[in-house]
Amino acid sequence: MSDKTNNTIQAFWVGMGSLSSFALAIVSAAILSRYFDKAEYGTYRQILYVYNTLLVVFTAGLPRVFAYFLPRYPLEQGKHIVWKVSKMLFFFGMVFSVVLFTFSGLIAQVLKNPELATGLKYFSPIPMLLLPTLGIEGIFSTYKKTIYIAIYNSLTRILMLLFIVLPVILLKGTYLYAIYGWIAVSIISLIIAWYFKGIPFKNVNVKKATLSFKVIFSYSLPLVLASLAGTLMSSADQFYISRFYGPNVFAEFANGFIEMPFVSMITGATAVVLMPVFSKAFHKNNGIDEVMITWRNALSKSAIIIYPIIIYFMVFASEIVVLLYSDTYESSTKYFQIKMLLNFFNIIIFSPLFFSMGKTKMYFLIHFVFSIMIWITHYLIVLFFDNPFLIAINSTFLHILLIITFIYFASYILKIRFVEFFPLKTFGKLILHTLLCIIVIKLIQMNVLITYSNLVQLVLTSIFYGVLLLMTSIFFKLNYLSVIRPLLFSKII
Repeated sequence: MSDKTNNTIQAFWVGMGSLSSFALAIVSAAILSRYFDKAEYGTYRQILYVYNTLLVVFTAGLPRVFAYFLPRYPLEQGKHIVWKVSKMLFFFGMVFSVVLFTFSGLIAQVLKNPELATGLKYFSPIPMLLLPTLGIEGIFSTYKKTIYIAIYNSLTRILMLLFIVLPVILLKGTYLYAIYGWIAVSIISLIIAWYFKGIPFKNVNVKKATLSFKVIFSYSLPLVLASLAGTLMSSADQFYISRFYGPNVFAEFANGFIEMPFVSMITGATAVVLMPVFSKAFHKNNGIDEVMITWRNALSKSAIIIYPIIIYFMVFASEIVVLLYSDTYESSTKYFQIKMLLNFFNIIIFSPLFFSMGKTKMYFLIHFVFSIMIWITHYLIVLFFDNPFLIAINSTFLHILLIITFIYFASYILKIRFVEFFPLKTFGKLILHTLLCIIVIKLIQMNVLITYSNLVQLVLTSIFYGVLLLMTSIFFKLNYLSVIRPLLFSKII
């Protein structure tokens, strides 16, 4: 089996695991949006916002060290590294829980929602239970056993969905019932994760690794700062809308301004697989050509899958949002379409490239500059325009500019022309082909299917769209099936 094919298969299993995570987010959001009023749902989403924002700080970049260091150490020493880092994650999780409980009132004051203080106190045990479960992707991607990522994520996410949603549905409870269920399933997830982290090392005698905490944190701490800066960028939107427009508008924003699940699933899976590949190549000091071939191949395959889906979701955004969240959240459609524009650029996964080169400080500095830019420009928008939609537009523009900036610096470091990073011909053909096909499908919907329900329209138009893409792909010399063929005829393990 070729390396390219193997990488595709490994990414497939990572993607399948990520799909369950996104399914949990989408399905739980769709259900809870219907059972909570906007203010209560907005409070619940604010709790998740606070957790995800602080998560970057308290993980200390440790989940990312697995994919960087494990390829460089023997399997016997890898086991020692995994347990060493996991114990540190448990310690930082305890600190995180204490901080959440202690400062819940202050956080509620900053976000101008008194109910948030109560929710954060009940939520506070969860970080201690969930932080030690992190890092599964880096471990199994290193040892080419990514199917276990799919199994682990699917199992734990299904359990989370059941434990979070069922108490609300069956007992007609408040958002606190969802948190009770989350605490219970976090205990189960911790036990499952502890077992899974030992799978690659069964029947392996542990040898103490020479890797010290000093070396680990010298790599991970710049990642913490970089991730914190990145989180500050993404959290700026939520902060300003939460503070200045209230929980109702925040609920509309939270349901609309989301990345399309398939994009993050595919790019995230690709990043997980490429990180150890790039790390090993750069460690040899002779792998730049190999890295660029792998990079462009990954971009082409990602675009072939993602671009047609993005265009479909943009055109049928209103039908999708209403189907997911009900008519109450139809105003979320504009946020949804604005966010879709970013997905055309999000397939450019620059983080594995910089992490594998050890350029974590540069990664941080660029993110830091952009995080300052977004907080300042958001404030100016609130001050002079007072429009939450302009905040979404500004956020999307700056994130696109961030991606372009990173590729510019990568081209400078590797001494490769900027345009050589992209399969521009493939991108152009894909966009032209998908636009022509979606115009035909939209005309069919408006003239033939308009009287049907949203669900029927989406099912039929998506089928027609897929068939039309495949039937006409030969005229554009695009082979969509070439991306999934290796997956259909590969061994599972």
